[in-house]
Amino acid sequence: MCGTCGCGEDNHVTYSIPGETGHHHGGGHHHHEHHDHKKSVSKEIQLEIDVLSQNNLKAERNRGYFEALNIWALNLVSSPGSGKTSLLEKTIKEMKKDLDFYIVEGDQQTSNDADRIKAAGAPVVQVNTGNGCHLDAEMVSIATKQLKPANGSVLFIENVGNLVCPSMFDLGERNRVVIISTTEGEDKPIKYPTMFQTAQVCIINKTDLLPYVDFDVEKAKEYASRVNKDLKFIEVSVKTGEGMDVWYNWLKENCK
Repeated sequence: MCGTCGCGEDNHVTYSIPGETGHHHGGGHHHHEHHDHKKSVSKEIQLEIDVLSQNNLKAERNRGYFEALNIWALNLVSSPGSGKTSLLEKTIKEMKKDLDFYIVEGDQQTSNDADRIKAAGAPVVQVNTGNGCHLDAEMVSIATKQLKPANGSVLFIENVGNLVCPSMFDLGERNRVVIISTTEGEDKPIKYPTMFQTAQVCIINKTDLLPYVDFDVEKAKEYASRVNKDLKFIEVSVKTGEGMDVWYNWLKENCK
């Protein structure tokens, strides 16, 4: 939570659309700074509760907005380097004739991922969180207003690469999709259980590397099922395209 994740009062958030000059600036997190003395502990806990309460209120407003316009919002979460952006790129290129995609890109710095998404063919707003290690509902609200997704569209929110802090923050999404890759340890679900408890789908990416890495797919599924027995698993290789049809079918079946 914010008492330990490093998000500070002086955090500076910017919003940008690839190809447009200038940045839109947002307020920093309403998060508190660390204090070493014991007397601050109860104050920190109360501030953390307040932060999450405020976020949850904004998330409900986001959810109401999405529902009113029949927008399907998905929160994509993972460790850095698991393949979120590559998954989105391929999905946009191969499914944009079937579904109308809009993207909110979350990173601490750079517009690299937003540039890739724009090149793939989808409208995108980049949110740079500065020192912040996750998106929150307010950031998504501001970015969505800039993005102006159409009625009946699919809104992908690519969160900052982190399996801890984003798990605590509801963004107003209908579904949370957690992505792990075969280059990571299969015990990630039990090391970072909250993220897997709050997700509906777990994508296991980079299956083309299985002959070369020490990763047990079935063990990863077992660990994830321990913390969330209802989690749906989809095994893919974004690089080769293997399994992507299962992901695409899930999107089409649930885009209602």
